[in-house]
Amino acid sequence: MLRTRLNDALKAAMKAKDELSVSTLRLILAALKDRDIAARGKGNKDGIPESDLLGLLQSMIKQRRESIAAYEKGGRMDLAQQEAGEIAVIESFLPQQMGDAEIADAIDAVIAGVGATSLKDMGKAMAALKQQYAGKMDFGKASALVKTRLS
Repeated sequence: MLRTRLNDALKAAMKAKDELSVSTLRLILAALKDRDIAARGKGNKDGIPESDLLGLLQSMIKQRRESIAAYEKGGRMDLAQQEAGEIAVIESFLPQQMGDAEIADAIDAVIAGVGATSLKDMGKAMAALKQQYAGKMDFGKASALVKTRLS
């Protein structure tokens, strides 16, 4: 389970005195705790499911990539490098990402599976993709491909 891996990695990073990993893992666990508390308020006693946790990790990576672009634009290479290090730590907990050909095949299968025929069906197709491929696919790329296929 991913939660266990995160906690074990935090302990190992603390023992190894790896400050970047410790701070990044603490950020992940804090965000996870916030989402778990919100989920408990909605009646889910176990917190968020693993697929939502993978989505959380992907959104954290996306935020850091945006920060890197801003830091590089502002000439703060030291902060950009720190963000890149955090991305590496976060990515180590994600499953292997799908390649472009695999994404295209998955999109074709999902479009056929949900019976999507026009842009009005894009929401159904994206929801199915997110449910089946959480953490394995870049949904920014997938969204553009789905839109192209359905238009």
